[in-house]
Amino acid sequence: MSTSDPWNTAALDLEGYLTRLGVPRRAPSHNALDQLHESHVQTFTFDNIDVLLDQHPGVELPAVNEKFVGRGRGGYCFEHSVLFAAAVERLGYPVHRRLGRVGDPTQAPRAHMVVEVVLDDQRLLADPGFGMSIPRPIALTHGAQVDHRGRTYRMQRIRAEGGVSWELQRQRGSEWERMHTTDELAVHPVDITMGHQYTSTHSAFRSQLMLSLFDEDGTHTTVTHNTVTVRRPEGETEHRGLEADELDQWLDRLRVPLTPHERHWLNNRATKLRSEESPATQTDTEPESTLAS
Repeated sequence: MSTSDPWNTAALDLEGYLTRLGVPRRAPSHNALDQLHESHVQTFTFDNIDVLLDQHPGVELPAVNEKFVGRGRGGYCFEHSVLFAAAVERLGYPVHRRLGRVGDPTQAPRAHMVVEVVLDDQRLLADPGFGMSIPRPIALTHGAQVDHRGRTYRMQRIRAEGGVSWELQRQRGSEWERMHTTDELAVHPVDITMGHQYTSTHSAFRSQLMLSLFDEDGTHTTVTHNTVTVRRPEGETEHRGLEADELDQWLDRLRVPLTPHERHWLNNRATKLRSEESPATQTDTEPESTLAS
């Protein structure tokens, strides 16, 4: 890493990344950026598996590149956004790394990483590392909306405590649900390291499995240690309990390339987490608010 490349973007195997996504190298454009973002969230799972297995390699780009591009694994927001930011920057887009807060911004830490991309003098929010978020970038403009396969997202400009923040919302019926709030403060590599240190040791990622992926048809699947939620585009949502012997099937379906040893320990960890919960909490709640970072 050098002062001229503080994010060490040269460590990214860009051709390997594009090959993983199955997309060609293209000149910067809205269509190309949409394709890159959508392909990313359809290729790499959002998950906290390495946190649960106490084997997280860290969020610096060389480690993320080896894990995602080299092995086809996924991870959580810091990994996704570190990787995506490096890729779009290498492809010629101006980029700003940003941090935000999931849920109530007065209570939550700055522990969610997103990517601001500038294209044709327009600022766009890319969010490849949130469990149930925008499949494509959205304009950082008050009232901007993205409608995709029956799902609608909205951006709201919030002024508080002397600064400007951007609240990403998702429409649920007639209501708008706050997903996260991103500020415009400068972000440095050490901020990402500190966010990862907190999230990997003191957050909900230590007490539940979270695994999700978008399919090409827009279906979004979420698997926890005790539930399965399948959200189909413009269709009903299926939410049910996860059977005790079912986790391996979902690891295969969502294309999670774990070693036999990792599968064994993940199944053991999921069993332990289920045993620590009361029956009333095991299938009643969809993991909406926790699918972050």
